[in-house]
Amino acid sequence: MSSQSKSGLPPSDAPSIRLTAHDLARLEAVLDSPAYRQHPGTAALQRELDRAEVLPGAEQAADIVGMNARVECVDEHDGSRHILTLVYPHEADVDSGRISVLAPVGTALLGLTVGQRIDWPVNGRTLRLRVLSVSPPDAT
Repeated sequence: MSSQSKSGLPPSDAPSIRLTAHDLARLEAVLDSPAYRQHPGTAALQRELDRAEVLPGAEQAADIVGMNARVECVDEHDGSRHILTLVYPHEADVDSGRISVLAPVGTALLGLTVGQRIDWPVNGRTLRLRVLSVSPPDAT
């Protein structure tokens, strides 16, 4: 299972994703902004937005990885745990675990729910990250 196929399209086994209408609107604004139109991650994020189930209203479901949510994941290959916060590109700071939604792992995590997993290639190996918990922005 991979978050992207060689064609650049999500594979048929890509996990389903859900987004709030609020997150969708803000992310579409990011993609439309001149600052990010040419960013390498723009096309992948657009594909994820296009396939997402959109939830009405601005409230984030407690178990969905949305914007500014804190996510605890485990690498199923080695058991290592990661705590990440999914943020807008200008807020990213990898050293503090703030991952841009335009980074490959950020795009892949967007819209997942607790228990879902993604495969993410990094440094010549593949992490199999499973979402253990999600804390909405105001619960951190």
